[in-house]
Amino acid sequence: AGSPMGNSSSRLYGALTKALSSGAVPQPRECAGPRDAAPLEPIDARELLEECQAVLRKRPPRFQRRFVELRAGAAAGPRPIRVMQWNILAQALGEGKDNFVQCPMEALKWEERKCLILEEILAYKPDILCLQEVDHYFDTFEPLLSRLGYQCTFFPKPWSPCLDVEQNNGPDGCALFFLKDRFELVNSANIRLTAMKLKTNQVAIAQTLKCCETGRLFCIAVTHLKARTGWERFRSAQGCDLLQNLKNITQGAEIPLIICGDFNAEPTEEVYREFSNSSLNLNSAYKLLSPDGQSEPPYTTWKIRPSGECRHTLDYIWYSQHALNVNSALGLLTEEQIGPNRLPSFNYPSDHLSLVCDFSFNQDPDRLL
Repeated sequence: AGSPMGNSSSRLYGALTKALSSGAVPQPRECAGPRDAAPLEPIDARELLEECQAVLRKRPPRFQRRFVELRAGAAAGPRPIRVMQWNILAQALGEGKDNFVQCPMEALKWEERKCLILEEILAYKPDILCLQEVDHYFDTFEPLLSRLGYQCTFFPKPWSPCLDVEQNNGPDGCALFFLKDRFELVNSANIRLTAMKLKTNQVAIAQTLKCCETGRLFCIAVTHLKARTGWERFRSAQGCDLLQNLKNITQGAEIPLIICGDFNAEPTEEVYREFSNSSLNLNSAYKLLSPDGQSEPPYTTWKIRPSGECRHTLDYIWYSQHALNVNSALGLLTEEQIGPNRLPSFNYPSDHLSLVCDFSFNQDPDRLL
């Protein structure tokens, strides 16, 4: 698929059009064994990163964030599992509904913003990637990430607000990606969350994976709860429904669990307490960055809307603390890095920060909860 553009971004364009025109859809497959119908030609992550950087050459460089080591001597043993959680900001909402008054429209152009998003993903190389507000799944994330070796799953919201925006790209939803050479898919569930027995517009994906290296099973889930103040009880009901589903899927935490999400809830909310106090024995990974390991970061989203500045902690990575250890976590952007106009910006593609953690299995799995 040649492109008339003739510069280095044409290769990226070519990769995209080639991925779309080919009918091959990667099927779940075991860690070894024959592949299904001819897979899409793999792409080299470094090459894609270079293409993204070429598209972004007029923008300021990516912010540098450091991993904070949380466990000494974690280097021994099997490779850790790197999990990335990120609300990437739906393109239709960024351009059409979210009213980021300090963010120039120029910074939100999809052709460049998608390269900022890809650059962030390629920089941290997650083994498992959990995204919310994905409205360019079929034309961008699935074709590219499948060719980088990920198995891809998407579950759109039944009535996405993106559909109200002119020239939208379809509904937004949650997406889950895992590296096929590291994990085997054992079980996958698309969950439409209920509240007071009624189906809601919020969804989750939960997949049970088997780690090829250790043979250990674990469950990874991604969700995005209802937004806005006044909906606290609704979020609490959605959280209860998700926890109940996950109890069934993990046989009451028999299978270790990692839950990534934009909960749209501060740590003071009831839904946060439900996850903290659940019989699944969950802890929030980013608490471990605080001096006493007991408090959440000061913010995971920071934006300016017509109503004023919104700085909140809404995004979390929960994990089974009896079965998993957090070896390290990616530090957040500082206020200075974010800058006075807040997010999104020419430097950063979303109004939410990405969260990234390295997990290892507890070597004493039979310990009581």
